[in-house]
Amino acid sequence: MVDLSQYLPILLFLAVALGLSSAFVFLPMLVGRLTGAHKPDPEKLSEYECGFPAFEDPRSQFDVRFYLVAILFIIFDLEAAFLYPWSVSLAEIGWAGWTTMMVFIFELVLGLVYAWKKGALDWE
Repeated sequence: MVDLSQYLPILLFLAVALGLSSAFVFLPMLVGRLTGAHKPDPEKLSEYECGFPAFEDPRSQFDVRFYLVAILFIIFDLEAAFLYPWSVSLAEIGWAGWTTMMVFIFELVLGLVYAWKKGALDWE
């Protein structure tokens, strides 16, 4: 027979997380309704980001270079996230860890050179 009492802390953690996240979502809406802050009118529902109505379709397509720059940023941001724990544990992982990270950095450099040659970093 399986002892399910070991899962009680996990179930308790999930219940508390669900309760807190629900409170953070629904409690401000409830307080807004009860205090009278929820009174929609045309002025409140108007554009607020730039102060004037949009003059073109908001679903227009972006140039692909925006996405390339975003992907490159994510790749090199992840590289920085991998370099910190690697540098902290370098004494324990030894030469095998060092070699593995050098292969990883070499692959990223190859990707950067490829993106550079394709013109992904050129901005007009």
